[in-house]
Amino acid sequence: MELTEFIRLLRRSWMLILTATLLGLLSGSLLSLLATKTYESTTTLYVSVQTPGDNSAVDLSQGSTAAQAKVRSYVQVVTSSDVLDPVVKELGLAESGMQLASRVSAQSKPNTVNIDITVSDTDPGRAASTADAIAKSFSTVVSKKLEAPAVGSTSPVSIATFQKAVAPTSPASPNVPVNIALGFVVGLLAGLAGALLRNTLDTRIHGAPDVASITDTPVIGGIGFDPEAAKHPLIVHVDPRSPRAESFRALRTNLNFIDPGVTRRSYVVTSAMPAEGKSTTTANLAIALAESGASVVLVDADLRRPRTAEIMGIEGAVGLTDVLIGQIEMDDALQPWGSRGNLAVLPAGRVPPNPSELLGSMGMSAALEQLSERYDFVLIDAPPLLPVTDAAVLSKIVTGTLLIVSAASSKRGQLREAMTLLQNIGSRTLGVVMTKLPTKGPNGYGYGGYSEYYGRAPEKTIPAGGMSRKALRQVRQ
Repeated sequence: MELTEFIRLLRRSWMLILTATLLGLLSGSLLSLLATKTYESTTTLYVSVQTPGDNSAVDLSQGSTAAQAKVRSYVQVVTSSDVLDPVVKELGLAESGMQLASRVSAQSKPNTVNIDITVSDTDPGRAASTADAIAKSFSTVVSKKLEAPAVGSTSPVSIATFQKAVAPTSPASPNVPVNIALGFVVGLLAGLAGALLRNTLDTRIHGAPDVASITDTPVIGGIGFDPEAAKHPLIVHVDPRSPRAESFRALRTNLNFIDPGVTRRSYVVTSAMPAEGKSTTTANLAIALAESGASVVLVDADLRRPRTAEIMGIEGAVGLTDVLIGQIEMDDALQPWGSRGNLAVLPAGRVPPNPSELLGSMGMSAALEQLSERYDFVLIDAPPLLPVTDAAVLSKIVTGTLLIVSAASSKRGQLREAMTLLQNIGSRTLGVVMTKLPTKGPNGYGYGGYSEYYGRAPEKTIPAGGMSRKALRQVRQ
């Protein structure tokens, strides 16, 4: 994973990572508060071995070497029952010597003759007294059992208390700073792991980088999500100065740069699956192109679920199907839209029983040829690619195809399958248009603080069907 992808992952999953980290901190803190406090106290013993002789330097060296060798063995003796059972009896502990051994540790540092005996207990005073009692019992066991002297002589091993145990003032566990730090690290790692797992399992397309990972086809437009889009689909007409309307004009500009030398342009607008915003996008793009002075015709070729007439607010009983079966002429089916007079709409008409055959007929090719001769742009709203073949059939007889992809809804596999389908039949895919993009976040799309630059839409707008000169003057006043 590249650094940019990792940063996008952090921005997209920051809430999950933050929550997991806070839970880790909370767990570490609760563990510290609820855990039983344990205190440790240590006593240090000094072991010496007496050698027969005149206590010369050689004798002292031999005694020190012998003491180090014995100390390594004595460490294991500290936790034996011979040492701990008398301590349990002396202090009246409510446990056996074997149970006490689990709270006792003994160690000797290399090249020394010292033995550190450490006792852990929930009571600091009892920890200190137990450590001193064990040291005393250990000395007795060594001098009277393990290193018992011959009759009339002293033991060659001498054990002295080098440092007595002291009652600790703070618990050895739980270690609050360590637990909190550990909780933080574990929570952070869990959050990152969860974010990576979610990113792996999430096959939805969230932004342009996801599209780029699937296809080399450029993203030529991005339309922000608007919860009121269903109520006001024609945002370019209703609120022409809004940032969302401006995004359709940006799409218009990019579309003009795709084929700068082409005079006749016919485009199929489709998507991989339904409900990705293709009909609304096509209608707004048609209005934006007409605003620039170009002549545009919007054709509803979705003969299964036509929506263009409803979106544009026109009568849709007669349309493309009637033209294709020869019942009416093209001029009779076309309906002018807007006050400029350079946008026409060809609704779908009646829903036929054989949409694919009609759209793939010679009559459809002739109709598109006729429209291309009369208009600068022919925009065709087609059904989705994967469920039916209608859009694939149309894509072979037009200038190019625009593929609509809905953010956080379209799947990567669906987009890959749609692109492969268009490629296999030799269609020309001009670009991808992303819809329903979030306005904030790592995949956000919008103009943010620049919205004031575009200003607010005028309170009075010109109706789609046009107005008389008198009514037009009243609106502009």
